[in-house]
Order: sequence, then C-alpha cells, then structure tokens
Amino acid sequence: MIDLSQATVDRITSELDDLIKKPIHSISREALAKYENEYYAQKCSKSKEMIDEAKNYIPGGVQHNLAFNHPFPLVFTGANGAYLTDIDDNKYLDFLQAGGPIVYASNPPEVREKVIDLLNTCGPSTGLFHEYEYKLAKLVSELMPAVNWLRMFNSGTEACMAAIRVARLATKNKRVLKMGGAYHGWSDQLAYGIRVPGSKFTQAHGVPLKMFKHIDEFFPGDLNALERKLRRNKLRGGTAAIMLEPVGPESGTRPISQEFVEGVARLCREYGALLIFDEVVTAFRLSPHGAQGIMNIEPDLTVFGKVIGGGYPSAGGLGGRQEFMKYLAAGIQTGDKVKKALVGGTLAANPLTALAGYYTIERIVETSACEKANANGDRLTAGLKKLIEKHDLPFVAFNQGSICHLETVGTVHFTVNWKKPWTIPAVLDQTSIRKQEMEHMGSAYMAEGVVTLAGSRLYTSAAYDDALIDEALNCFDRVFANVVNIEK
Repeated sequence: MIDLSQATVDRITSELDDLIKKPIHSISREALAKYENEYYAQKCSKSKEMIDEAKNYIPGGVQHNLAFNHPFPLVFTGANGAYLTDIDDNKYLDFLQAGGPIVYASNPPEVREKVIDLLNTCGPSTGLFHEYEYKLAKLVSELMPAVNWLRMFNSGTEACMAAIRVARLATKNKRVLKMGGAYHGWSDQLAYGIRVPGSKFTQAHGVPLKMFKHIDEFFPGDLNALERKLRRNKLRGGTAAIMLEPVGPESGTRPISQEFVEGVARLCREYGALLIFDEVVTAFRLSPHGAQGIMNIEPDLTVFGKVIGGGYPSAGGLGGRQEFMKYLAAGIQTGDKVKKALVGGTLAANPLTALAGYYTIERIVETSACEKANANGDRLTAGLKKLIEKHDLPFVAFNQGSICHLETVGTVHFTVNWKKPWTIPAVLDQTSIRKQEMEHMGSAYMAEGVVTLAGSRLYTSAAYDDALIDEALNCFDRVFANVVNIEK
C-alpha cells in the first residue's frame, strides 16, 4: 500500500528539514579519486573517447539532460530487463528507467517483436490514421478514471502546453498556478518555479519575463498559500488551471499528501479552475489507474509522458473529460464552431509509438507490473534505511511505491524567499555545492554498478526481484562505507 497520508508527509518533511541543517556528508575525496582512476579511467575508456569526440559536434557532448555524470557521461549500448550495458561492456542495474517510464521492463521482447513486425509492414509513420491510435486511446480511457478522450503528442512538454491552452479555452481565464519546484517541461510559460520552490524565473534563461505574466507558483503542501493566490487571481479575472504532480514536485521529492490534493481539488471547484494532474511519472507506475486511481480524485485533465508510448520515441498525451478535450479535435474539418487549441505534430501518435504503448500498458496490467514494481520499491527503500542507520549517516530515504528517494544533501528541499532577499545568495550557494555532491555520489553509485537519476532518485520496475534489489543494496553499502563529513 502506498502511504500518501499527511502524517507520513509531515515526518518525511521534518527529516528533510533536519538534513539541510546538518553538515554535508558525501563520498570522500580519496574514494572519489579511486573511482575516477580505477573505474572510469581504466574500465570506461571507450565512453571517454566517444564523449571527447562528441564535444566537437554536440553542445556539452551529450543530447540528454539526464546523461551528465561525473567525471564524464557514459555511452550506453544495451538495455534488457533490469540491466543497462555501456560501450565498454560494463553492466549496471538500471534505476533511472529512462527518467521513470519503464515499469514493466526495459526493451521487453514481446513488445519489441510487435514493433519489428509493424516496421516490416507499415513503417514508423504515415501522417494518417492507424488502428493503434484507436486501440491505445480506448485502453487508456478504460484504465484511467478521468480520461474520456485522449490526444497524443510528441512529449510530456507538449502535453503540458496543450493542457494550459485547453484550460484557458474552457474557463475563458488566463492565469495558471503551478506547484513550486515542479518541472512540467521546458516550454516558455512553464519554465517557472523549477526544482526549488520560490525560484520563479531564475532558471528560465532566454525566456522574456513577460511570458510569465499569467503564471505563478504556490508552495507545495500549503493550501492557505494556494487560496491566497486564487483570491488574488479572482480580482484580476480568474484562474484557468492549477497544475501539479499528484505526489509532489520532482516525482514527489518534496512529498505532498492525499489530504492536500483533495484540498486542491476542492479549491479548483470553488474558484472555477481546472485541475490538471501531471502523471508523466505516476501514470501506469503507481497503479494501472495512475495516482488518481489510488487517491480516488478525478482531475479535469491528465498529462501523460513517455510511458504512454512504452518508452518509444514521440510519446506524450493529454486526456480528460469530453467537454474539455473537444478543444483538441484533430483533422481537416469545416463547419465546427468550437474554437480549437492550436496543437499539432506529424509524428504524434505514429503507428510505432501507439502500438508500443498499447502492448506495453497491456503487459503492465496483465502481469501486475505496478504491484511488483511498488513491492520492489518498498524493499529497496527499507534496505536503504537500514544502511543509513548502519553507517550512521544523516541521509533520508523514502518512497511512493516504485518511486524511491535517497536524499543525501537535500538540494531541492531549499526554498527561495523573495521576502528576505538577503538570504537568497546563501541558498543559491548551498544548492550549487550540494548539487555537485549529488553528482559525486551518483558517480560512486555508477562505478559500483547502479544507475540512478542525479544520484538521488531511483525508479524500480517489475523486472527486479529480491535478489537484484539485494545486489543493489550491496552496491550502496560499499559506497556508504566511504562517505564522510566533507565540511570537517
């Protein structure tokens, strides 16, 4: 059972509050140097050679934000079940899971064979209707409580953009409230309040500040703060939507409770705003019915990400009630008086992605993959807690089912307080220092054979069993044995 109670959230928040007050504990410089010299330099030479060459053609040397790793990114060539393999033939336990969408297994043969058959007959894209567009939409609608209609996009970013446009059309209001610290893609308007609550526009380089005229953030878990924003917006025309990840920003890194989400839903009804759930990570992971199924809360719109395409390219989607989704009707049509949101994408809902999504989600349901992944998440987190106690470390481990958090420095638990501007430089300095230590810890985990998301988040899948989870815990045990107070 996934515990989203207020009591649990309060306990975790208290532990994180304590963490950021304590001296930074991280991998010792001696151990880090040993990993650099004995693992990365000797066993990852082909990766280093390729990355060095790639820097001549790719900004920074890699195409993906999740690919950075100290002392250099590794080049991966294989994915199978619970494992990844790099170009030097080193094998790793995969807890990145492509950023969260892999719930069943990486590159499962039963889905891959279906994809190959389609490529042999239809090809990846025609720009016209394909049967799996219908099959996928029907399956998602049957599984997700609040999805009557589904429109596919190329990414979760595009789906979030579409959600805002739909909300504005449906409510005739302009303003959108998002949870501080949450990432809803990299579009201009949503590049606001990312990672650290209160950060506002500070990470939106290249975006004119006027783009944020109708966007504001609210502090996670604070209903009073949210309602103050709603009241203010009411005086200025009203709020079109409230957008949130149902377990909290950054996949629940700063957790929120079901009681809080229920309060947000109530405020949406009271102030005439649409409730948008960003279930890019939680859909078909926490349950076959998403977080909304666990909470028994039906949002007006639901955003989907990579999982809806089975981890294959060009995958994202927006679902919701017909009265709202009507603004996304596609095709060349005349005589329809509905003012439609301007969206598109030739490769959206392409045959390859739609087929892969359909069979992947079907397998997730048929094999009880969510339940297995959640059980693996429980076992991994319980083991991490025991290791933290064994090595007497200030770290915090917690999970929402198969979404596992290992907070060693609490980087995203800081808050930027604009009412006390003199405190901001110190906060920014701390987050920068702690982010670097997250990278160092992530580097140590990888050298021991475990791939994480930024050294602080781990997603489990149904491909794991008790033995593999225990193998991972042994890796963490070896790293934790070399953690010291680096401020001494």
